[in-house]
Amino acid sequence: MTEPAPHMTPEQFRQHGHEVVDWIADYWSRIESFPVRSQVSPGEVRAALPPAAPERGEPVSAILADLDRVVLPGLTHWQHPGFFGYFPANTSGPSVLGDLVSAGLGVQGMSWVTSPAATELEQHVMDWFADLLGLPAAFRSTGAGGGVIQDSSSGANLVALLAALHRASRGGTVRHGVEPDRATVYVSAETHSSMEKAVRIAGLGSDAVRIVEVDENLAMRPEALAARLERDVARGYTPVLVCATVGTTSTTAVDPLAQLGPICQRYGVWLHVDAAYAGVSAVVPELRPLQDGVEWADSYTTDAHKWLLTGFDATLFWVADRAALTGALGILPEYLRNAVTDAGTVVDYRDWQIELGRRFRALKLWFVVRWYGAEGLRAHIRGHVALAQELAAWAEADERFDVVMPHPLSLVCLRPRWADGVDADVATMTLLERLDDGGQVFLTHTTVNGSAVLRVAIGSPATTRAHVERLWALLRENHDWLATDFAAAAAEREAARAAAAAVLQGPAPS
Repeated sequence: MTEPAPHMTPEQFRQHGHEVVDWIADYWSRIESFPVRSQVSPGEVRAALPPAAPERGEPVSAILADLDRVVLPGLTHWQHPGFFGYFPANTSGPSVLGDLVSAGLGVQGMSWVTSPAATELEQHVMDWFADLLGLPAAFRSTGAGGGVIQDSSSGANLVALLAALHRASRGGTVRHGVEPDRATVYVSAETHSSMEKAVRIAGLGSDAVRIVEVDENLAMRPEALAARLERDVARGYTPVLVCATVGTTSTTAVDPLAQLGPICQRYGVWLHVDAAYAGVSAVVPELRPLQDGVEWADSYTTDAHKWLLTGFDATLFWVADRAALTGALGILPEYLRNAVTDAGTVVDYRDWQIELGRRFRALKLWFVVRWYGAEGLRAHIRGHVALAQELAAWAEADERFDVVMPHPLSLVCLRPRWADGVDADVATMTLLERLDDGGQVFLTHTTVNGSAVLRVAIGSPATTRAHVERLWALLRENHDWLATDFAAAAAEREAARAAAAAVLQGPAPS
């Protein structure tokens, strides 16, 4: 007779749980000793793993040892205070503890009846955050709209598009699918690529995307949007959705919601606001003007898992009218029927997302807001914005760098200056490689008006003014080293050309 698998007992879990928490706490305390970006070569992590799964179970101590030996060298440390690369992927002690409780409870919150607290806590926390961010009353669960925690803003962009298609077709897409040759979606060149991916997934195809021109600050031009909408309507197309961005990924450009909103209403187009990175900044009242006009939005997304101390995945997504969302995504097989669902007295979040199943994500968000309070969340955002403004001021006062584009939040884009005759893009990318290879900091790049620039995204909870000062020193030191190297190479080339010219001229006459 086969013996059942030896499950971890509650007492064993208690013992090993302490070991794991200790390991995480030790990791946080020593994170600055690691190079920010992983330095392994492709295939190196897999080569350190056994070719086959273990036949017999192993102790937790062996697993933790391999975390140190195999996993840590293969990580880029997103919580490192020298991480200035992509937008942050914050986590925090309260978030990890909330996730641990969620994992321990192991509930599946797809419907109200499958765990009422999982739904109602989420509704309540989302209403809290609608208040904290100053979002319109239509987004509260007490009205026609409401909020839900999605897996990512990419997923939120997709469900917003599906809801918009449902509304534009008056429910027709549920019955016969989309009309890919008639529906149109409006973005700018700065809109996140996930919206075009959503268009593809929804079955419209990339030809449905209209790219609206931007102004000198890379914000969508309202008059250009109006002209495109007018032209498409005249040609028989059905405009479905406009995606406006608050804080683009490349440069944190901000589309003018207050001007775009009335245009969308005039043409009956769904206005979706993608504020994945920047939206949470609205917990700070003085930063809310960046989102003036948000009351025009039909849907809105921002990521608590980027800049608000909550571990991935925790995308906050609201709609002003949930009927379009649930109309697009709701489906009720017999085995999910129950009295409260049939009565329509509860929210079943399975109808607000792509997936059927859902984790109890609201717990970690609840832990975070309970631990920090609104005051602590505001201080977190304000601190990073202040550091970014200080860095920008240093760069503006330095002849070696230009600050590119407005920087109202915690991203600063820098264009290094190089001598005439130096390929500026090659030099800038070489500077980036030197910085990232050094291990103390990690930056990324983008292009603005066709030129390479460095992105400095401040957002790690552990980053202090000292870390930003160190980054600034590294930028200047490496710039100077490269500039000297380029000058020496240019002098060598000039000397070689002069010598070659002298040989061609021959010896001087005696």
